[in-house]
Amino acid sequence: MKAVGIFGGTFDPIHLGHLICAQYVFEKRNLEKIKFIPCKISPHKTNVSSTESLHRLEMIKLAIADIPYFDYSDFEINKEGISYSVDTLLHFKNKYENLEFIIGEDNFPSLDTWKQPEKIIELSTIIVLQRNISVTPNKNKYAKSVVYLNSPIIDINATDIRDRIKNNRPINFFISEKVRQYIYSNNLYGR
Repeated sequence: MKAVGIFGGTFDPIHLGHLICAQYVFEKRNLEKIKFIPCKISPHKTNVSSTESLHRLEMIKLAIADIPYFDYSDFEINKEGISYSVDTLLHFKNKYENLEFIIGEDNFPSLDTWKQPEKIIELSTIIVLQRNISVTPNKNKYAKSVVYLNSPIIDINATDIRDRIKNNRPINFFISEKVRQYIYSNNLYGR
């Protein structure tokens, strides 16, 4: 049975870099589908305020609407409190036999500080997206427990997109047209 990819994050907003990397993982790992799961409160960004979660979820829905193997879940935004990956994986392990948990190489070095990292490894295959293939994978204690995937280098980030909107600069080639229209029609990010 094919695995289901779990792709969590703030997605504030979801951008083409997220979608290109997800497409790459879907193909390289031969997955059944990938679930985009926006967090309510990131445990690593508790001091950062994000756009209201229902807006972030709606932007995900718009971005993936025409891609049959991309799906979304509101599991984390409907939960109270901080969104922990282990809780999300426990929830989806009841629905899917095989899970692949997708994280960026920038998040991997701190995996040992996450809530129940051993349980995360037990529940899923962790896919670490490497952005710079010349960099040796971080040799933390979980280095042999994960799968490294050299992902496309897409230099798009949500902070830059939000700044561009705030400064009335174009974002046409950073996000999908449907998401762009949603942002403008809802006056998100200080527009």
